[in-house]
Amino acid sequence: MSLAYGIQLPVQAQSALFAEAWEAAAGGEDLVALARAVDAAGFDYLAACDHVAVPHRLAPAMSTVWYDPVATLAHLAAVTERVRLLSHVAVVGLRHPLLTAKQYATLDHLSGGRLVLGVGAGHVREEFEVLGADFERRGAVLDEVIDALRAALGPQEFPEHHGKFYDFGGLGQRPRPAQAHVPLWVGGSSPAAVRRAALKGDGWLPQGDPRERLPAQIARLRRLREQAGAEGPFTVGAIAEPLYVGRAGWDVGRRTLTGAPQEIAESLRAYRAMGVDQIQVRFRSRSRAELIEQIGLFGAEVAPGLD
Repeated sequence: MSLAYGIQLPVQAQSALFAEAWEAAAGGEDLVALARAVDAAGFDYLAACDHVAVPHRLAPAMSTVWYDPVATLAHLAAVTERVRLLSHVAVVGLRHPLLTAKQYATLDHLSGGRLVLGVGAGHVREEFEVLGADFERRGAVLDEVIDALRAALGPQEFPEHHGKFYDFGGLGQRPRPAQAHVPLWVGGSSPAAVRRAALKGDGWLPQGDPRERLPAQIARLRRLREQAGAEGPFTVGAIAEPLYVGRAGWDVGRRTLTGAPQEIAESLRAYRAMGVDQIQVRFRSRSRAELIEQIGLFGAEVAPGLD
């Protein structure tokens, strides 16, 4: 089975940890051009992240540029044809699950069933506090929100959920998702997040695990699922090192995986050998044009070697 590949788009999230300099002046037209390139290059998904507001103390590192994921993915759904649409990740504890379900069910309906709902616990205390959400119990809240979303994104027009934090029933929501089952991937690499992914998710989205840590994490996922008797498809993800296809004439950084397409493909195949099903890739670039070129090269020359 081939190793799938996706990308979290630039521009829509501009943390100093990963944004390129050219992104600061970029906008909607650039996102559309990049999404179309990703769609044409055979990527499995494109992704957008989620922050409502960033406090002063974190702004130097995180920046305050975080596009709304639902609005962004809906916009890009309209200009693409087949690529899936991933929230990586939606901090669903910030909102009532019926509101989240309404937004993402509509997105899935309008896109013809291309949504993958990635969820995570979040980490910005001030963001929770200003929205009246519970930061201290965000893990327990997320556990319940996942259950509530399973009900609210299921086939029933009038879903029901009766829990500790949320209680609803007798309230109808249409349109329903186009998919009979919306895939729900859980993000995070803490022990609690890995357990949550194994027991409640359809997939796992690690956050920053280097290659050497993945085998132990994947073994724990499998062990937890086996112990719980969990069945059905489960997608194990990984975030690859930064990439540059070819020989760059500029400093792409010592951690960047660079070289001929076959060299990059050989290196990335190691993820599949670990038990990874999909990798999220990121390319070093100095402009939109260079990034689009990298996306095309990866799809045409690297991806065929991932089998």
